Amino acid sequence: MSTENRRRVVVTGLGALTPIGNSVPDFWDAMMRGESGAAPITYFDPSRLRCQFACELKGFDATDYLDRKEARRMDAFSQYSLVAAGEALRDAGIDTGDMSDRERERTGVVFGSGIGGIGTLAEEFKAFHERGPRRLSPFLVPAMIIDIAPGHVSIQHDLRGPNHAVISACATGNNAIVDAALLIERGLADTMVAGGSEAGIVEITVGGFDNMRALSTRNDSPETASRPFDADRDGFVMGEGAGALVLEEYEHAKARGATIYAEVVGYGMSADAYHVSAPHPEGRGAARAMRMALETSGLKPEDVDYLNMHGTSTPLGDAAETRGIKEVFGEHAYDMNLSSTKSMTGHLLGAAGAIEAVASVLAVKHNKVPPTINFETPDPECDLNYTFNEPQEREVKVALSNAFGFGGHNTCVVFKEMED
Repeated sequence: MSTENRRRVVVTGLGALTPIGNSVPDFWDAMMRGESGAAPITYFDPSRLRCQFACELKGFDATDYLDRKEARRMDAFSQYSLVAAGEALRDAGIDTGDMSDRERERTGVVFGSGIGGIGTLAEEFKAFHERGPRRLSPFLVPAMIIDIAPGHVSIQHDLRGPNHAVISACATGNNAIVDAALLIERGLADTMVAGGSEAGIVEITVGGFDNMRALSTRNDSPETASRPFDADRDGFVMGEGAGALVLEEYEHAKARGATIYAEVVGYGMSADAYHVSAPHPEGRGAARAMRMALETSGLKPEDVDYLNMHGTSTPLGDAAETRGIKEVFGEHAYDMNLSSTKSMTGHLLGAAGAIEAVASVLAVKHNKVPPTINFETPDPECDLNYTFNEPQEREVKVALSNAFGFGGHNTCVVFKEMED
């Protein structure tokens, strides 16, 4: 695919609300220290479940950011979206209160979630079952639906451009970034806020994943449970939060003197067409997404310095992704750095791709690769440079970020150091 005549898309703002930091600077510093966000669940009594821990947010109070009455009418996933989007807009130096009507119409929002307002739905179903339909909240539907997140962001900031939600399980965050980039490339917007949010640490969701045997059950040591690529990995750790990126057309960003983190130069999407939850054993769909990302960027495999892997810490997933990387990159797979930041944040489901895109962009900015923590025992099937346990300084001109989802959804986004 030709990269000629495409409007260039750059990243000018970042926002992050994560289990290891409630802002981008705190998130980055925690990654550089190799912190784990996992701890025993406090949101409900998990004693009935095999998995009794998760990566919850720490010290987060929605009323620090939102009006109390407004916050009460929202599910937590919408609250998280507003916080991350607000930070990204401020970081981009965009004061939405000073926008002209034309600027508002050329600024849009694409935000997604894997399961949206599941917490609200669970609470309201209990009220319905115990007290009848008259006790259902009139805010049930607008709190639950996934497209309410970009709706809230647009309402709060009066952004009137393209606005929709993306739902592709754990590939959601990347798909939102791709959709936003395509809208800018095609000239339908000049600025987009893109990202993903998730607030799924509720008993019914954790119980569902638990019964699938998808979650780690290392209850005696939650902080070491997420251990991608380790031979003793036994499942992923649920996380929550949101990530957001402000994407802009290059000339638009340049004209207003914006600081540019990186350029979005490529993207790939594919389907495994294999299984509702298990990855293709050879990483077939993952390889196709990465190959497409390189093709759309005009880059060669050897141009890539860092790859933020999906790396969930499941026995099947980590090995399959590794096979896909070897297929695409050949011998260069052993020369570049890879890591899974899920070892620290847990798996944020629909927010994972957005948070990991933020990490990838920061790797380009700082020329540092975040680590994969908790490695102890080598796995012969996972033999690449996963940047175990300590961050690594190296030149990062090109970073790829993978995100895959149940249903066989595969996505990959390419970020490149800015060049005029």
